[in-house]
Amino acid sequence: MSTPRPLPETGRPPILRSLSGLLTVLGVTMLSSTIVSVALPQIVGALEGTQSQYTWVVTAALLASTASTPIWGRLADLFDKKRLLQLSIVLFVLSSLLCGFAQTTGQLIAFRVVQGLGMGASQVLVQVIIASLVSPKERGRLNGYIGAVMAVATVGGPLIGGLLADLPGLGWRWCFLIGVPFMLVALVVLSRTLKLPDVRRPKTRVDYAGAALIASGVSLLLLWVTFVDGDFAWISWQSGAMVGGSVLLLSLAVWVESRVAQPVVPLHLVVRRETAIAILASAAVGMAMFGGAVFLGQYFQLARGYSPTQAGLLTAPLMLGTMVSATVSGRMVSRSGRVKPYVVTGMVMLTLGFLLLSTIDEGTSLAVVCGGMLLMGLGVGMSMQNLVLVVQNSVPLREIGAASGTVTFFRTLGGTMGVSVLGAFLANRVASNISEGVAAAGISPTAGGGDAGTLDLAGMPPFLREIVEGAYGSATGDLFLVATAIGVFGLVTALFLPRVRLRDSVDLPTEARPRGSAESARTPEAEAPVEPPAASGKAAKDVGAPAAD
Repeated sequence: MSTPRPLPETGRPPILRSLSGLLTVLGVTMLSSTIVSVALPQIVGALEGTQSQYTWVVTAALLASTASTPIWGRLADLFDKKRLLQLSIVLFVLSSLLCGFAQTTGQLIAFRVVQGLGMGASQVLVQVIIASLVSPKERGRLNGYIGAVMAVATVGGPLIGGLLADLPGLGWRWCFLIGVPFMLVALVVLSRTLKLPDVRRPKTRVDYAGAALIASGVSLLLLWVTFVDGDFAWISWQSGAMVGGSVLLLSLAVWVESRVAQPVVPLHLVVRRETAIAILASAAVGMAMFGGAVFLGQYFQLARGYSPTQAGLLTAPLMLGTMVSATVSGRMVSRSGRVKPYVVTGMVMLTLGFLLLSTIDEGTSLAVVCGGMLLMGLGVGMSMQNLVLVVQNSVPLREIGAASGTVTFFRTLGGTMGVSVLGAFLANRVASNISEGVAAAGISPTAGGGDAGTLDLAGMPPFLREIVEGAYGSATGDLFLVATAIGVFGLVTALFLPRVRLRDSVDLPTEARPRGSAESARTPEAEAPVEPPAASGKAAKDVGAPAAD
């Protein structure tokens, strides 16, 4: 008789039956965050919106998703995970339909806020649900699938959005409607197959004050990151007011969180070594994941003259590298039970990818550019979900939602801020390069009817187009040189991760729980599972472990 594979042996059929639904939910919500980027000009033009509303169509969903992520994570520790996931799917479906049929830009922005709440909830709840049924060691394999789905959705979103906007008979409204049937199918699948342990909990009190302060402080910070260097300068009274207000609100949140019994973000999690290091390293990964498609897509269009669709296709090595690396490294983590070697290797590849891309300009061979993107993708795939796994392995199951939400939140926040800072750097370098190029040629920027400030390369005279392409090509290389420094920082922090083996049990043994955790003082009887899903052997023991669903 052959030896059974590890995954079935540990009782994973329940989660495997639900996995297709969980990954569909994750993929659709991730896709929705990037699918509108290429179609935005058509969307705002059709709804007769303004330039400021153009930005808000993206910002509204980003604000709601990012600010609500830690809150949804904590709610998953306090309430029924399956019900919360079903609620998030319904919220997403309804808001997507409303977005698709919006008649004004104001309506679309309002509906995007609601859609962002559904996106933030679904993304963190999928990870928390998997963590509640699968031990960290087995979870590495599933995290590989999660990373692959996130990569395809994030990088492929702009390409799909551009195709939908250009196809006759469809148009930009399908950027919002395309995910609805997939989410409805996922809702049916999960309602029928997802079985989570039922747990008796003590009386639950939601930290509304902490949630409001965190959401407000983060939203104000993201607003500043979004509009600085465009609507106002980095050093201005607006920047001072927004950053100062954000710091004040988040400081009050820390004060509140340190005094409530069930905080939204347990402070003892944030200051622990594993979590702190994972947060810092995740910021570099987030910058690569969010910024890769943005800056590289811009490079292909403005420095090389490709169309938006062609630019999306040319970023395929980034998506391919992430997908392959996440899947393969996830399986290797599950086999070995070790995660640090893969995180460190991933950060090395990410940094090398940044370094290679720092050499590019408008005339660089596409093979070199694709090689840099491939290294970036390999690095992101090997480190992104494994950093979440490091934290999940070190916390008790009843805090898995808060831990997962916190790391995901900081990865998104770090990526967003990194993209904003690097975007400002790119804009300044481009402006400087264009000025130098025009001065060196001894011509006026508007000579021949062109405009050095426009992004319409086709409308420029040839001599000015060459200057602008050179400016963007050189500036992109400089940008990735700065990104290399960020990658080195992420690598150094990853080196300080503790060398631990991933546990085989779903929950952290009581004696191994860190002091300061609310779980260390609870008795097993207070949280005894009721009617756990049917399983056999070791599976029944794992799935029946104390859990909060």
